[in-house]
Amino acid sequence: MTALGVLALAALALLGAPLFTILAAVALWGFAAEAISPAAFIIEMYRMTDAPTLLAIPFFTFGGFLMAEAGTPRRLTNLARAGLGWMPGGLAVVTLATCAFFTAFSGASGATIVALGGLLFASLMRDGYPENFSLGVITTAGGLGLLFPPSLPLILYGVVAKVNIDHLFIAGVVPGLLIVIILAAYSMRVAGRSAPRTPFSAPALGRALREFAWELPLPVLILGGIYGGFYTAAEAAAVAAFYIFIAEVFIYRDIDLRRDVPRIARESMILVGVILVILGAALGLTNYLVDQEAPQRIMETVRALSANKYAFLLGLNLFLLIVGCLMDVFSAIVVVVPLIVPIAKEFGVDPVHLGIIFLTNLEIGYITPPVGLNLFISSNRFKKPLSEVWRATLPFLLLRLIALALVTYIAALSLAPLRWVVGP
Repeated sequence: MTALGVLALAALALLGAPLFTILAAVALWGFAAEAISPAAFIIEMYRMTDAPTLLAIPFFTFGGFLMAEAGTPRRLTNLARAGLGWMPGGLAVVTLATCAFFTAFSGASGATIVALGGLLFASLMRDGYPENFSLGVITTAGGLGLLFPPSLPLILYGVVAKVNIDHLFIAGVVPGLLIVIILAAYSMRVAGRSAPRTPFSAPALGRALREFAWELPLPVLILGGIYGGFYTAAEAAAVAAFYIFIAEVFIYRDIDLRRDVPRIARESMILVGVILVILGAALGLTNYLVDQEAPQRIMETVRALSANKYAFLLGLNLFLLIVGCLMDVFSAIVVVVPLIVPIAKEFGVDPVHLGIIFLTNLEIGYITPPVGLNLFISSNRFKKPLSEVWRATLPFLLLRLIALALVTYIAALSLAPLRWVVGP
């Protein structure tokens, strides 16, 4: 019966059954096998209400959806081009910077490709960038930004791993910048020789700044408020959502209050609901796995293979790259994080550093052949064969793997800024 049940659940998953139903079924099945009341599963789901930081997710999601629907992508691109277009390969650098900023606020890399891809791809082609390079840089750039605040995956990791979200916001900045700089240096070297530059113009930069003036203070509003001690991460999310709402609806007037706002609120809350339902089901499953001492058994297996911290980190990266290919970022966090956090602690890996390693891997998983999610989104968005998208992203994938090694084995990239801001 156990074998048949496993096969049945696997078949349902392959046929497209929602992930939360599979997780819940495994948890309830496990509790029933141990003669434990299914109320334990419901209690674990209810325990989510004790996590006040979860309030940040709906507010940041709503704000990100508002910006995606408004003229923010165009204004952001214009500003980045006015400020960075003079550099060799300037428009490629603009693409990386713009997508990283947008993904940080939207929390979804696929949405970045859809929202910005058409505008940026057309601009790159118009300026004479090679088509293969343009396709690769946009597909890769869509996955940037998960390490920058107020990234939803950072918040969700903090909730699941019980790590201070403010600390994660600080720890992700330097690794995130490092990845962008490595990709930008490659883009400048490859495309900078032939691609035209946009001459720097102070008046043009001034116009772009004035156009983006109401959205430019957002990072300061969020991070300055949190680290200045004015409000918590959840309160910062509410402030940011309200600010974006006022700016897009009443100042820029890109969004109609009666026609667009209800629709955007509904669409954004569907995503929030998906995240919370998956999280609740995963917490129930985690409770069962902990009860069965699954982390300890995994730990014993890992130690039997190697007691070396660096070998563990290498194995962890290989595992997470596979997870990043097969699962979306939110599902991966709620399913995998509870299992690896206690194991990583045994090897002396700081939970904050682990979070940065985790999300860096999932960023790479988005563009890892053959099933990286962004490869399919880009193929569909630009009407290109999937094999062509694979080839276009391969150089960027190799660079991302180099950056992953640096982020993994140089913990100071994540932890030194944190210690500098909040102390030892």
